[in-house]
Amino acid sequence: MIPIAGLPSFTGLSLVDATKDSQLETIRNSAQHKRAIEHFKENIRDVETVDQLMEDQELYAFVMRAFDLEDQIFGRAMIEKVLKSNIEESDALVNRLTDPRFREMYETLGFGQDGVGNLNTILSGWQNRMVDRYVERQFINFAEDQNSTVGTALEFRAKASEITNPFQILQDTEMSEFFRTALGIPAASAQLDIDKQAEQIRDKIDLETLQDPEVVEKLVRKYIAISDALNGTATANNAALVMLQGGGNASSIITGTLGVSPVSYSASMLYR
Repeated sequence: MIPIAGLPSFTGLSLVDATKDSQLETIRNSAQHKRAIEHFKENIRDVETVDQLMEDQELYAFVMRAFDLEDQIFGRAMIEKVLKSNIEESDALVNRLTDPRFREMYETLGFGQDGVGNLNTILSGWQNRMVDRYVERQFINFAEDQNSTVGTALEFRAKASEITNPFQILQDTEMSEFFRTALGIPAASAQLDIDKQAEQIRDKIDLETLQDPEVVEKLVRKYIAISDALNGTATANNAALVMLQGGGNASSIITGTLGVSPVSYSASMLYR
């Protein structure tokens, strides 16, 4: 894995992008993750109920990590209740939780009412997508642990194409911070009524444009430049300040510094 701690965020992101394929391969082949992947693929096809999933600690932990819910692994009772929810009922737990990761996990796993019946798990394509999701999550988390700005930028790329309304953003703490920063919305606006916050986002951006990779990358560059400047990372010589001042292209600056080829970004490269 490529360390990026202590680097300006533009430099770190360029390194992460340039080495992404090799880093993903390293994750897949590391002893810890290779074993987890093999256990998942060998055993998930036999899981037809939520109870069976919960009984296999390794399978359960794999799924939780794939949806970035590792910090919730010990909340087994709540997770079981979420997965056994009837999503058609407005007061079901899966509908009452504001964190979108729980609903995404619920819908992706596809258990039926009361957590019984699941055709997804026997499909090899579904299994492979789950493995890709797991590996991609480890990749993003590794970057985020070293540089939170880079991690948030990667998170935004992964989610951008699926954002269709401002409430999806406001339900996600990390995405809320990204958009407030990139769009120049004051942090204090987080205290406003949620409808007012949604209106602010609509006034600043047409969310349909997030289907355009160029728009996504422009927002990434703005977010990183502003974040580094606010965090004191930007200096007279680094890419973040140059971008803030409207000069130069971040990729060319990083290329000259590190000898890394400019990277063509695309949200479609990520697992979502």
